[in-house]
Amino acid sequence: MGSLDATLKPRLRVRTPSEYAGWILSILIGIGILTSVLTNPNFKWGIVGKYFFAESILRGLMLTIFLTIASMVMGTLLGLALAIMRSSHVKPVSIAANIYINLFRGTPVLVQLIFWFNVSALYPNLMIGIPFTDIGTAVDVNTLMGPITAALVGLTLNEAAYMAEIIRGGFSAVGKGQIEAADSLGMSAGMRMRKVIIPQAMPSIIPATGNQVIGMFKGTSLVSVLGVAELLQSAQLIYARTFETIPLLIVASLWYLVMTLLLSYPQSKLEKRYSRATSTLPRKAKKVVLIEQEEGSLR
Repeated sequence: MGSLDATLKPRLRVRTPSEYAGWILSILIGIGILTSVLTNPNFKWGIVGKYFFAESILRGLMLTIFLTIASMVMGTLLGLALAIMRSSHVKPVSIAANIYINLFRGTPVLVQLIFWFNVSALYPNLMIGIPFTDIGTAVDVNTLMGPITAALVGLTLNEAAYMAEIIRGGFSAVGKGQIEAADSLGMSAGMRMRKVIIPQAMPSIIPATGNQVIGMFKGTSLVSVLGVAELLQSAQLIYARTFETIPLLIVASLWYLVMTLLLSYPQSKLEKRYSRATSTLPRKAKKVVLIEQEEGSLR
């Protein structure tokens, strides 16, 4: 079995002098930049520390987290529905989903947010009720579509378009043989989706969804144009009063960085878990072949 162990044991990579030189150069450049940033009085690190845990900043952070979670949950559910519609064999349903996805992916999210905030200019009042009857109630859109509501609507509808493509890509990763097997068992379309397609598509969907969560968290800064007091807007309100622009922008940037790093950790764990799940079988098969070869040579 000695030759088998030697075959399976990974080789140690030898570092070259150019690699060591690259490390030394990178460390020196990093030390220089860090020293410049920490010793430059214009950064005003004392002001940064003063406002880092300020009550208004923390309230803005909580609102940013709320917008991220709410928009991702609703966007994912709507994206799932759109992905199912996009994969439908019924042409009108597939075309409608395709138009939605192209529309919201093809226009900037900032434009969409401003549009939804001003949608009352198009529809000042909406009648919600039973069509073709007098049963219903009027809704004042100007009152309903406040800054936070407009932010949720805009972020959710935009995210749904991207999640629909991610989920549809996961559906495409499911082998046709699995679908044919489900059909041969007499499964309905709904049962086939729940029992076969979605569970097998999750390894492809979850890692990409993690990237979308991080992108959504940073993308919530765009809602500051609507006057929503999220993290960036909270920092802007403070430096508009104190004129400490750079320190407050550093405070907001540090919080975005901290939260992004916290979100990246579970994402990396999920990616490793599903990468192991998809690569275990080939590795095991290779090991079995090598063992059989070794046993054959011993005989």
